[in-house]
Amino acid sequence: MRTGYLGPQGSYSYLASKIMTSESEFIPFDSFPKLMHALCRGEVDCTVIPIENTLNGGVLQNIDLLQSVENVFADSECVIKIEHRLAVKSGADLKNIKRIYSHRQALEQCSGYLFKNFPDACLHEAVSTSKSLEMIKTEEDAGIVGAHTHKEGITLLDGDVSDSKDNFTHFLRLVRGVPSENKRTEKIYFSVTCPNRSGGLLSLLQKIARHGLNMTKIESRPVKERLNEFRFFIEAEGDYSQSSVRLALSDVEKESASFKLLGAY
Repeated sequence: MRTGYLGPQGSYSYLASKIMTSESEFIPFDSFPKLMHALCRGEVDCTVIPIENTLNGGVLQNIDLLQSVENVFADSECVIKIEHRLAVKSGADLKNIKRIYSHRQALEQCSGYLFKNFPDACLHEAVSTSKSLEMIKTEEDAGIVGAHTHKEGITLLDGDVSDSKDNFTHFLRLVRGVPSENKRTEKIYFSVTCPNRSGGLLSLLQKIARHGLNMTKIESRPVKERLNEFRFFIEAEGDYSQSSVRLALSDVEKESASFKLLGAY
């Protein structure tokens, strides 16, 4: 088994990969598009991506990537508590910090802390939180990293610097193929677009409700090639091995202008 993740080793994606695929060769990539490309080409057997964060909402790039590819679906999930720490050169004086590095999501999740404590520092995006450790070269550099990371010569200051301590990220494991009708699941994840008419979305939601599917999440994204049209991404409780759940999805598809099953986990 070969599992691709957003690296380097020590990233939150790496932690999620270890949880969902314990026995595997873990292969780091430096971007999510490269991860998806590697999966589609068969260079890895599965990939792990963050799909939603409690502070930032959906990871839009990954939602769009999952929608854009064929013959790929999510077969398992995990949720990880995110605890961000400020990393500096050992012995550094915080008053001298001028540059702070981290993944864009982490910088956003700590924006209040950074504005309060380092209002004049320049914020620089890194490929991942763990990658920012490599960018701390002088006592004027700092990084936002996971509390689980470590590097010689780098000190992680005490205390979570996230703006909210209830900071969790939802990860999905993606594989090639389609779900087996025998696959036992707790949730299903799909995307739909509604017919362009009054009450189109309401009719779709009513059909979901009539089948007894309890929605756990719904969010919208613009349909890029069509102005003023939106695609809805819906997660609901359901066992895909049950014929009643598959019938519900079939009826939703009939009611939709477009439909795609994104996950069964």
